[in-house]
Amino acid sequence: MLTTERVVPVVIFLHASPAIPRQLALGSEHHRYLTFDYLACVLGVTPAEQYLDSDNLVARLNLPNMQWAPEQKVEIYAKAIEGLLTLEPNIEKQIKYIDFVDIYTGLSAAERQQYEARYPKENTAMTGLAERLRTEGIQKGMQQGMQQGMQQGMQKGEQTLLRKQLVRRFGPLNEKTEQRLQQATTDELEQWAENLLDAQSLSDVFGEG
Repeated sequence: MLTTERVVPVVIFLHASPAIPRQLALGSEHHRYLTFDYLACVLGVTPAEQYLDSDNLVARLNLPNMQWAPEQKVEIYAKAIEGLLTLEPNIEKQIKYIDFVDIYTGLSAAERQQYEARYPKENTAMTGLAERLRTEGIQKGMQQGMQQGMQQGMQKGEQTLLRKQLVRRFGPLNEKTEQRLQQATTDELEQWAENLLDAQSLSDVFGEG
């Protein structure tokens, strides 16, 4: 339908290994529907220098996984971040991929200081993204807290209302009934309030009559 005439399968590996298969098969335990060779891309033996200025976002993000000398570590990180900021226009995805680069590069505190000194422009952009991520996290936490608070508030209000109605109908409540109200779920409180309409005793309210 899309006039596709050729598909080239490529499998990306972080590290080389003699256990890597040279053929893949699609199928189940009993049937094999497709068997094919593929192009293997082993990042660990791929020279990072060949992709430092690549316009391929995947390549730039994977620079830390490629082959490079230890003294290049800060530069590799910087090039990966530069690629992220210039090749990925979506800020949400930028925030998502920052963790990927950070995890696979693993800068030490001293290396982080080197990066901040040598690449102030990129570091400023990174700081902005980190602050946005922090702000969004706080906002999300506040929203969750507000929702949880509202639910707890509604539940507390239902407890108070039902307690007043019970006291009015049946007099002061004993300790067991008070504890039962405090531990009740919203669904239980609603059901008890409905039972109260026709109840002749506390047992009827709690469905024990």
